[in-house]
Amino acid sequence: MEYIKLGRTGLDVSRICLGCMSFGVPDRGNHTWTLNEEESRKFFKQAIELGINFFDTANVYSDGTSEEFTGRALADFAKREEIVIATKVHGRMHQGPNGQGLSRKVIMTEIDASLKRLGTDYVDLYQIHRFDYNTPIEETLEALNDVVKAGKARYIGASSMYAWQFAKALYVSRQNGWSQFVSMQNYVNLIYREEEREMLPLCVEEGIGVIPWSPLARGRLTRELGTKTDRAQTDEFGKTLYAGSDDADSEIIEQVAAIAAKRGVSRAQVALAWVLQKSPITAPIVGATKPHHLEDAAKAVELKLSTDEIAALEKPYVPHSVRGFA
Repeated sequence: MEYIKLGRTGLDVSRICLGCMSFGVPDRGNHTWTLNEEESRKFFKQAIELGINFFDTANVYSDGTSEEFTGRALADFAKREEIVIATKVHGRMHQGPNGQGLSRKVIMTEIDASLKRLGTDYVDLYQIHRFDYNTPIEETLEALNDVVKAGKARYIGASSMYAWQFAKALYVSRQNGWSQFVSMQNYVNLIYREEEREMLPLCVEEGIGVIPWSPLARGRLTRELGTKTDRAQTDEFGKTLYAGSDDADSEIIEQVAAIAAKRGVSRAQVALAWVLQKSPITAPIVGATKPHHLEDAAKAVELKLSTDEIAALEKPYVPHSVRGFA
């Protein structure tokens, strides 16, 4: 496993981050296909054995049970000082007023709830899951700064939003002397590259670490187009990401398959290798529900695509409508 600094920080993270949305009580939250705790534990153990030290979850995943599984497994398989735990805040955690968003009240309540579920005194990276249009950005950023100053988070990060929103947040923090976002968790893969227009150049300029979600496009890049899976059929958010783009996507998927066959590797390795070689990406977030998912991810770190292979993968791409902000 290779390690890299997260943006301009001194924090060392593995080039692969294990996404923990796949782990949680199946009948809690929106994902009925998640793995229970016993099944989940072997993936945390496998990740540690592969040298992965970076783990990403969120308060909203499986109604908090993803954080619980993550915290208990990592406590058993790793030393706290050697791992990097990231979680997120924004999604609805209870009905009624103040049940979601990025107000000071929500942030202060949810950081404590996340720490309790994770069984730790601090998280290494505390991220806003989405932009909150109903709360002044100053309120959110000051609250996050106070979370850092209280020692409950080492760093703060953001997730999918418009580049102008991220730029404004960085400016406001800088003007007030508050802790600044050090990372951007956005949607980047071979069949969705709209972040290359503004967000990725902004991250290069500002020294922001990029940890993209869904680098395999919910598995779309790893199999024949139209293949049915339990997740694909029940993932309502995922359906919004790819609606109406089958024709454009199919050519790219065919290129992935061709290069994989020529190299004698899996399609997942080729698709992840492309993400890993894209500047300024730090560590793609990879979900796992089968052992070979993490094995492929680790091997992708070592797979270096040629200039011609990258050109062949990128040539069929056509502009997409902006997605992934919901």
